[in-house]
Amino acid sequence: MFFGGNYYYIILILQAICVFHCVRRGKEQKWIWIIVFLPLIGCIAYMFTEMFSGGDIQQVKSGVSSIINPGGQIKKLEAQLAFTDTFNNRVQLADAYLTTGATDKAIALYESSLTGTFTENEHVIYQLILAYQIKQDYTAILPLAKKLYSRPQFARSKAHIAYAIALEHCHNITAAEEEFKTMKARFSDFEARYHYGLFLIRNQQPDEASQLFNTMAAEEKMLSRTELKNKRQWISLAKDELKKMHHAKQAD
Repeated sequence: MFFGGNYYYIILILQAICVFHCVRRGKEQKWIWIIVFLPLIGCIAYMFTEMFSGGDIQQVKSGVSSIINPGGQIKKLEAQLAFTDTFNNRVQLADAYLTTGATDKAIALYESSLTGTFTENEHVIYQLILAYQIKQDYTAILPLAKKLYSRPQFARSKAHIAYAIALEHCHNITAAEEEFKTMKARFSDFEARYHYGLFLIRNQQPDEASQLFNTMAAEEKMLSRTELKNKRQWISLAKDELKKMHHAKQAD
């Protein structure tokens, strides 16, 4: 028997990893059915088609760790920080907390790390912006975003999107729209454009939102499979919004 008596468990682990990656990346529903009903062949096909492309290997490692030993990495990092309280150990643990949903713990560590020579550390400030967005603490985002605003890596990033959303929630609608308009390049900025569409809906501009979502949906056909990997999730969400808008019009 292939791998002896452990074959069944190996297949289950492979399926769990593939489904975890599939859901997290917003892949097509058909992949889940293929993975479930064609366990070995489906997993191999999915891995070589959707997973093994450079940086995705780290995603696989994270998936294995979270499935086989949930919380194990957190405990290891906590022990590491307790033994040696350094900036790097604090940030590594804070990053792990943020990834696993322990946002308050992450914020506390990030804030305590912004001292001395690390007061303006870009990574910590960036992560804090994302953490405050999760907590919907929009006023806390604004001063942090201003510290990174002139940095090239801030433009059109998740932190930039969070900044635009924070401006809106702090009643600076005009400034928020100006930020969104800097993040609407065709065939890119799909996440930013999706959030811009939601912004337009919230601010009584449904026609503009519909046009934006339709453009995103149309671009899907012109993108390669590789290009679609990190964009399909946002295109699917844009299509969902179009359906909601269509149903709302029919109900009126």
